[in-house]
Amino acid sequence: MRLFSIFVGAALIALVPLGRTAPSAAMAKVVPEALPSGAHVAALEITPAVVSLDGTFASAQILVTARLADGTRLDATRFAQLTVDAAAAEITPSGQIHARANGRATLTAKLGGQSAHAAVSVTNVVADPAVDFIRDVTPVVARLGCSNGTCHGAKEGKLGFKLSLRGYDPVYDVRSFVDDHAGRRVNLASPDDSLMLLKATGAVPHEGGQRTPYDSKYYQILRAWIAGGAKLDVDTPRVTSIEVTPKNPIIQAVGTRQQMRIVATYADGRTRDVTAEAFIESGNLDVVTADEHGLLTTLRRGEAPVLARYEGNYAATTITVMGDRRGFAWQEPERWNRIDEFTAAKWQRMKILPSALCSDEDFLRRVYLDLTGLPPSVADVAAFAADVRPVRVKRDAVVDRLIGSPDFVDHWANKWADLLQVNRRFLGEEGAKQFREWIRAEVAANTPYDAFVRKIITARGSTRENPAASYYKVLRTPTETMENTTHLFLATRFNCNKCHDHPFERWTQDQYFQLSAFFAQVELTKDPQSGKKTIAGSAVEDAKPLYEIVGDKSDGEITHDRTGQVAAPAFPFAAKPATVEKPATQAGAAQGANSSPSRRETLAAWITSADNRYFALSYANRLWGYLTGVGLIDPLDDIRAGNPP
Repeated sequence: MRLFSIFVGAALIALVPLGRTAPSAAMAKVVPEALPSGAHVAALEITPAVVSLDGTFASAQILVTARLADGTRLDATRFAQLTVDAAAAEITPSGQIHARANGRATLTAKLGGQSAHAAVSVTNVVADPAVDFIRDVTPVVARLGCSNGTCHGAKEGKLGFKLSLRGYDPVYDVRSFVDDHAGRRVNLASPDDSLMLLKATGAVPHEGGQRTPYDSKYYQILRAWIAGGAKLDVDTPRVTSIEVTPKNPIIQAVGTRQQMRIVATYADGRTRDVTAEAFIESGNLDVVTADEHGLLTTLRRGEAPVLARYEGNYAATTITVMGDRRGFAWQEPERWNRIDEFTAAKWQRMKILPSALCSDEDFLRRVYLDLTGLPPSVADVAAFAADVRPVRVKRDAVVDRLIGSPDFVDHWANKWADLLQVNRRFLGEEGAKQFREWIRAEVAANTPYDAFVRKIITARGSTRENPAASYYKVLRTPTETMENTTHLFLATRFNCNKCHDHPFERWTQDQYFQLSAFFAQVELTKDPQSGKKTIAGSAVEDAKPLYEIVGDKSDGEITHDRTGQVAAPAFPFAAKPATVEKPATQAGAAQGANSSPSRRETLAAWITSADNRYFALSYANRLWGYLTGVGLIDPLDDIRAGNPP
């Protein structure tokens, strides 16, 4: 991974001119739909082909897909004729199949003279079902909106009742339901008289209104939990991942709808259809909207990321709306490299004709501004226009000449100085000058990107002699350093999960403090060479020595805000660490070569590992954004499930 050559060159050559309401007892309102005029159904498919409903309250979302004679596919779930041939299950017009009695049945879908079948198996339907708080109650409470940030999941709760945001802390939630206010919210002797049910049904005044009717499935789940003793089993297998289908669907006509299906996988390997309780949201409301039942409605031609979330797990897909493309004829564009092949394939799939190759004058202006931050001189333009070599040859030559030039080095050193917050406020005039010169030297030397990052994260010694250590003068606390490091080098925003589990990602509050612990043993002491020189303080902040010595001490821990316990350092996801390299002294010799790696050295090896996909992905995306004006993932530093490319 070369810092300033490989990706820049490839990208340049490839440049192209470029709040929910509670569910009611009834299913979602179904708008009448039908086959497009003149369409002929070649075949029908039911997903899943085998439906397993385990438990009294089990349900599953069925998808019926029609393959038309012209090869296109259409979601026919809501207008195909759906029937179940036995009393074991019941199917709704929206394609939700519900368990009714133990046994087997066959689900049949018919449309346009074609039919498809799915086997249905129903088990464990009992009169008094066992309900688990983590597996069954928490998703219902979230689905009803009770634990949302706008309701009782708010930081201070609502009207004296507080729950953890979206149920990330079941121990706290059970205590709030069962123990708080002398247990007035549950009535184990008479579950129907429990305040939490009377409020939810609107039987007693509730500022949030009626969240669920008395005869609904959600009411029965909550009641069964109370009747079973309102217990909590902390060892209940949690959800480890979810899958959303169909994956990357292509919708031909604007106004067409697409039903989504969400399946959760648990730690014990079991799977469960959770479409009814999951949340699904559109990332581009101009193109696609989503209702509370996972039904997407297309509004115009374009693409929209779609995010599904359930119990702290997330999955994303992209829906493509083609619109009317009659008369489109594909014309093969020029392809100069592998990136061009990907972009051309996307244009062809989307039925888009790209702009023609830009003129020599436009190219020269763009490449100079992108690589050096300066426009070409009159002489440069005249020489390039007079060059009679093939377009590709002379353009490649310009790129090769500019990369590594003094102007290039200055330009990209400035970008990194900005990213690393090199300024006099934190470092003083002398310190800022030295840190920027260090960055410039690394750019000029074409230091591999992973080595560049390791030098910064593991930097030790005097900031006067080793300016890379100035990174720790700017960010002086473990949490601030962790947030900036993950944001800058992994494009992952590890700050929302400081107070609670991240509401739109898999990152947890525990992981926030575990990752911060890698910086808890960083020590800054005054460098005697500073003399009396300081960096001016303020009424709320003491002045700092001009130069400081950065090192690693053997003590120092970070305490978890919620539990009050010491958080041990741990990585938030698995990645095979690179070899731990000891940082060099100013003389170039390795420090403590035989000692155990420090926490920072261990973290740097993990961050820069070839197995850590966020590291390379974040930098490639950053360069792409710098060179084309918008990242493949945008914003450039916000890689997450809900913000796909």
